[in-house]
Amino acid sequence: MGSSVGLHARPASLFVQAVAASAHTVIIAKPTGESANAASILSVLALGLGHAETLVLSVEGDNAEAVADELATMLATDLDAS
Repeated sequence: MGSSVGLHARPASLFVQAVAASAHTVIIAKPTGESANAASILSVLALGLGHAETLVLSVEGDNAEAVADELATMLATDLDAS
């Protein structure tokens, strides 16, 4: 996570909007196995992802690898600075 306080409301909202715009099925998960549908702001917030926390991103659909790369880059960016 690039945002200094983790994936809280504003960065989570931007991320969920990007997921929705991609029209792909995206799952975000902690290495412990706890996961969430990345299109749901409440589910993403419930994960409680903190700054520099490792996560697993799974994307299904056409061109999934490129979408995963874009979303991973977004998550690595400090979205609070935008």
